[in-house]
Amino acid sequence: MISKFITENIRKYLVGSGQDFTFRRADPESIKFTRLAEVGLYVHIPFCKSLCPYCPYCRIPYDKKLASEYLEALLKEIDLCKAKVGKVEISSIYIGGGTPTNLIDELGTVLKKIREVFFITGNIGIETSPYDVDEKVVKKLKDYGINLLSLGVQSFQDRFLKMLGRNYSSYDAYKAVETAISANFDSFNIDFMFDLPGQTVNDLLFDLKEAIARGATQLTVYPLFTFSYSLAGERQSLKRVKMPGILRRKSFFYAIYDFLLREGFERVSVWGFKKGPSKRFSSVTRNYYIGLGAGAGSRLPNVFYFNTFSVREYLKALREGSFPIALKMDISESLSRYYWFYWQVYNTYFSFEELKEVFNRDRRILKIFRILEIKGFFTRAGDNISLTKKGTFWVHLIQNYFILNYIDKVWSKCLEKAWPEEVKI
Repeated sequence: MISKFITENIRKYLVGSGQDFTFRRADPESIKFTRLAEVGLYVHIPFCKSLCPYCPYCRIPYDKKLASEYLEALLKEIDLCKAKVGKVEISSIYIGGGTPTNLIDELGTVLKKIREVFFITGNIGIETSPYDVDEKVVKKLKDYGINLLSLGVQSFQDRFLKMLGRNYSSYDAYKAVETAISANFDSFNIDFMFDLPGQTVNDLLFDLKEAIARGATQLTVYPLFTFSYSLAGERQSLKRVKMPGILRRKSFFYAIYDFLLREGFERVSVWGFKKGPSKRFSSVTRNYYIGLGAGAGSRLPNVFYFNTFSVREYLKALREGSFPIALKMDISESLSRYYWFYWQVYNTYFSFEELKEVFNRDRRILKIFRILEIKGFFTRAGDNISLTKKGTFWVHLIQNYFILNYIDKVWSKCLEKAWPEEVKI
């Protein structure tokens, strides 16, 4: 890992000394939701019928009674948000987990409530597992107005599914893909993992070829994330899983990149590739969003919130009429600019003029950008900036060593305590 000394000095140089990189226990009286013209919405469903050992997210075993109580709490949280932000325009909704389709009937009630209190103008996306996909589920998703679907296949090979602790076979995965494609969602994404223990590049390319042969329009291919090698991994007894070397990761990433571009896909993010006119599936690239549910985060102007990760404490807070927000970090204007820049880089394309406007022609960012351009991380055509293959790979590494490391610290503490006093990142 990058040393704490180097990390802190890089942050100080870029953001300045005024930003405190500490999440603190949220005082209910200090919770404010800035009124915006539009905002994204994230809904977290933490229930899973099988808990995969590599998953670091806020999730618990499915329980019918608890699921009913969770639905009631979500509806109350929606009302609390409405009181804070008004009948705001919702530019996108993303439903994650857990496995959100474990609560397939409850999802209809949640989306109906959201439509009653807000204006939904954007896409509605959801992620799910092959184990949870059949014709009835897909029909309900379509009936609810969900038009973007992501299926976490991870691999079409049984030996890797078993290693990952997935509760379905390759046959189930193929069947789920065919069912989803036949439903004609506006976007259908398949998630795959690479750099698994014992996996070769040819193993991975086999999975990608199988997905393309069946008509997938978007593929998201990401490594076995940092969490497995860090605090979250230790909590899940994964201490023997070691971080792969840079050269091994590079060989996988370059193989993915070259293969999918040859197959007619275009790059739409560091991890994602899309083919044809279908809409892009994206779970993360919103500048401002409100998170609903246990473990959900909210990013609003000048502040970041995290709800408690404890489902029972989440339910208790909402029964008492309180926001379930556990942690808060104030965000300076300087850090907000870099937050914006990170997501532009994550998308791998952005405007140079917009970069200059956001940073007010800050010489530091322009100097850094120029150095990276000379080193071959970016190319520029007029106002249009594009990451190169080399640049995209290094963003992947930076995300692993910096961003996911920060997330790991927060999530690990939140999994340990329902209401942490503070978390330094």
